[in-house]
Amino acid sequence: MLAKRKLAAIIATAAAVMVSAPAFADGDAKKGAKVFKKCKACHVVDSDKNKVGPSLQGVMGRTAGTVEGFKYSKAMIAYGKEWNDETLAAFLKKPKKAVKGTKMAFAGLRKDDQIADVIAYIKENGGAE
Repeated sequence: MLAKRKLAAIIATAAAVMVSAPAFADGDAKKGAKVFKKCKACHVVDSDKNKVGPSLQGVMGRTAGTVEGFKYSKAMIAYGKEWNDETLAAFLKKPKKAVKGTKMAFAGLRKDDQIADVIAYIKENGGAE
């Protein structure tokens, strides 16, 4: 009987964790526009212009380290994963942890809701082409 209670508690805890996990696809693009101001010094999303960082136009679904004309770190080229909600969220949270050796100097966004909002903003403004 005790084992069943423990199992039920474990299942309930796991379900709560899954429900409370950030849904990066459900961010608020309007709020993301405000957060993206931190990114604008280095990135654009609505054109293919590279700045200090690569253009984020069409970033969703693109392989990391492949924007033509941008000089990436060896680490970013080697990373080689496709940008999607999960990979972008991990990178935005802690860039230097997600891609050890990246040239990106930004420390990252601390709040999951801000990450979700920035991803929504990127998708709605040219990042999901």
